[in-house]
Amino acid sequence: MFSSQSPFRILVVDDDEDDFFITNEYIKNMKGDNYFVEWRYDYNSALEDICNKKYDLYLIDYYLGAKTGLELIREAIENKCEEPMIILTGKGTPEVDSEAMHAGAVDYLIKGDMNTEKLERCIRHVLNRSNNLRTLRANERKFRHIFERSKDAVFLIDTDLNFLDANDATSKLFEYSKPEMAEINFAGLLAKNQDEIWLKQKLITAEIEDKEIEMLTKSGNVVWSILSLSREIDNYGNAFFQGIVHDITDLKKAERSTLRIEKMGMAERLVRTLAHEVRNPLNNINLSLEQLITEIKTEDAQMYLEIITRNSKRIEMLIKQLLGASRPEIELQQNNLKDILDESIAAAYDRILLRHINFSKFYSSEEMPVLADSEKLKIAFLNIIINAVEAMEEKGKLSIQLTLQKNQYKIIITDNGCGISEENLSRLFEPYFTAKKNGLGLGLAATMTILQSHNATVEAHSVVGVGSTFLITLPVKESLELTV
Repeated sequence: MFSSQSPFRILVVDDDEDDFFITNEYIKNMKGDNYFVEWRYDYNSALEDICNKKYDLYLIDYYLGAKTGLELIREAIENKCEEPMIILTGKGTPEVDSEAMHAGAVDYLIKGDMNTEKLERCIRHVLNRSNNLRTLRANERKFRHIFERSKDAVFLIDTDLNFLDANDATSKLFEYSKPEMAEINFAGLLAKNQDEIWLKQKLITAEIEDKEIEMLTKSGNVVWSILSLSREIDNYGNAFFQGIVHDITDLKKAERSTLRIEKMGMAERLVRTLAHEVRNPLNNINLSLEQLITEIKTEDAQMYLEIITRNSKRIEMLIKQLLGASRPEIELQQNNLKDILDESIAAAYDRILLRHINFSKFYSSEEMPVLADSEKLKIAFLNIIINAVEAMEEKGKLSIQLTLQKNQYKIIITDNGCGISEENLSRLFEPYFTAKKNGLGLGLAATMTILQSHNATVEAHSVVGVGSTFLITLPVKESLELTV
């Protein structure tokens, strides 16, 4: 019956030696002779052999002195035994059958009814089943390994979108532990309410494949993701969804940064061209004015000449502002980031008081040296703070946090103002884009330019009617290296 070169090893665990001899005779009479049988009569030595995986099959008596064969099977399975175990019992009842299967036995035989043919048929059936189970377990371990080692977030959720299982990458991406993941709903990770509605409607009739979507971490950070969800059915006929989330946040940031740089480059070229074309005739106007002022002495004429002079100076000032916004001159020096931020807040504090804004700030306790142009960096911070104040009604709430996280300084400026529409949010840092009346659209564009010149990044998140959050990140390591 066994065709392998090595003998098939069988251990009979029975505290009655006569019963062992009978069972051994049945085995000897089975077709083929490629097997090896041994006997253990006590619980502990049998358990040791099982744990050491010394045999391919175990025939275990129901009663083993003070303990039972079922206890032996349970303890063996707790010790990762995967070899098949068959219970030998003096009587067969549905209760014994149920107990044996529940304990982990693959089958049971009644001693009084056992013969060579029944034993051989039972062993053949058990081995076939055991081989199938071993293959399934190997596949399960292989796919579990892939599941756990995946760089992408891979997870299972039920039809109500509650988490059933998740790999380590899911916990790391969304900043929740495995126990916490089991307590939350997948829809709660979506950044936009309309995405939750869309998701639930979509899953009723179809699967989701490569959907670009914004998701939230436990700390509230936005993760740009590619989401796929497929509907599956388990062995009991229950439906569930298998999901994969691929994090493209860095890619999105790089795309946005590249787009901003391209737009700012175009704007800078346009400004310099306009400045050159305007300055030439403006210089001629100023030279002519100087000549006319000395020659024309009438009071009315002098008034008009002064008007022309004031407006030509205003045009010259606008040209300087445009050029300064497109490429500010940066002088880096050693500074304290806390002091720079405090001075920015002080510059805006009159506005905060006049509007009765509820202001709060939090700085972490670490020292925060930074190589920066303090005056330019104050302008960048001040532009964001003033925008936040102007976006709020009286008695609004403004908070500023400065922390050190993962070798980066993080500045979070949050208001509960009117918020920014999604359309405007995507253009927020573009030069000459503004939603304000009589605004030039240079404030936040200049802020972006200043921050980029400090190797810093800025992100804006906003919900209309709720408020806005600006996250500024300065790399500590680069700043310190520049001081050496």
